[in-house]
Amino acid sequence: MDLDFTKLGGLLPAVIQDAASGEVLMLGFMNADAYAATQASGEVTFFSRSRNKLWRKGEQSGHVLKVREILVDCDVDSLVIRVDALGPGVCHEGYKSCFFRQLSPTGDTKLIAERKFDPKAVYGPSSGPSAGPSTGKDAR
Repeated sequence: MDLDFTKLGGLLPAVIQDAASGEVLMLGFMNADAYAATQASGEVTFFSRSRNKLWRKGEQSGHVLKVREILVDCDVDSLVIRVDALGPGVCHEGYKSCFFRQLSPTGDTKLIAERKFDPKAVYGPSSGPSAGPSTGKDAR
């Protein structure tokens, strides 16, 4: 099947889901090269919009995403990738999931998860919440 990379500037959104629990872990983007690298390696590779290059999840942290299955939507322009997440978490702020805050109807946020690892120990002193607001663009 040919995926439709013509939308979103050549990118497909890829929702990353824990294969065992069903929890949504993160959202990333793939171009055709990232998708091909994911298929070839069995580990999730994304296209970094901020760095304008491919990056394999876990290349710095060791928190690798092993592909169990890839689902494609009806428009062939979005993916759900079910994975085995190797490591304590996928979020560069130290959480199991990048979705660790809940929004109320008024826009207030509530922390709904516990930090699983120290991001400074994994990524260095310039990472994590003390490094300023997260852009949400790339979870290392």
